[in-house]
Amino acid sequence: MKLAPITLFVYNRPEHAKKTIEALKKNKFAKESELFIFSDGPKKQEDTFKVKEVREYLKTISGFKSMKIVERQENLGLAKSIIGGVTEVVNRYGRIIVLEDDLITSPYFLKYMNEALDLYENEEKIISIHGYVYPIKQKLPETFLLKGADCWGWATWKRGWDLFETDGRKLLAELKERKLTKEFDFDNSYPYTQMLEGQINGFNNSWAVCWYASAFLKEKLTLYPGESLIRNYGFDNSGTHSGNNKYFDTKISNDPVILESINIDEDQKAKDLIKEYFNLPKIKIITIFMRLKFYFNILFKKYGQ
Repeated sequence: MKLAPITLFVYNRPEHAKKTIEALKKNKFAKESELFIFSDGPKKQEDTFKVKEVREYLKTISGFKSMKIVERQENLGLAKSIIGGVTEVVNRYGRIIVLEDDLITSPYFLKYMNEALDLYENEEKIISIHGYVYPIKQKLPETFLLKGADCWGWATWKRGWDLFETDGRKLLAELKERKLTKEFDFDNSYPYTQMLEGQINGFNNSWAVCWYASAFLKEKLTLYPGESLIRNYGFDNSGTHSGNNKYFDTKISNDPVILESINIDEDQKAKDLIKEYFNLPKIKIITIFMRLKFYFNILFKKYGQ
């Protein structure tokens, strides 16, 4: 099996980075994998010490086949950092596994990623592999496919990343022209279109909504596990974009994913279960807040000084 390089993006959260690395080291195939770490430069003077602390810790890491640390002198921001780093690595190796510094992995995360990358390498309809799944109580299939792409512990090939369109205006125009905004928003259950509009207007710096839209418009699919192999513990107000909530927190599976032949098409039953989750009152509160924040920003941009 051809092991994909792991690419990790860090900034100014040393304790988060340590937890992510320690979990990753426990993975099967970690010792045989190459690790690339991109460390963004400080945005503000007060971030300098934490960025330095992260970088000092990175130099102590062992447990991988090899490791390369890229220390940015300037602050690129999360979007430019990820886009630049992923492009650099995937163009060199042809495939990539991507993590951020607030993601805890199952010991079987790398196994699943690498096996799926091998299995679906020549399946043009599949653009990426994803490790996280929402904390849905109902039983999901062992693996399933959804239209689009995702961003919490993922992998792709060069052929997939080559389809990534960074121009949000172009993506939004095509979504509206083809009358796809309702489907793009999971049948109006989650405000992805507003997230894209927010990205265009500078209200957020989300590369991920453009990645999702790029895959969606190309009719591409992403593979998900039935039980999450990722826990995102960044919703503690420590991150630039994360905020503070536990509604997307999930337990990590301690079992390996069994990859078997499945229909190369979107799994409607799995999609319906995720829509039901998005429509839960606790999640609707978040989406309503996101919509209100968007409209407030629009009004402030129009009338504020």
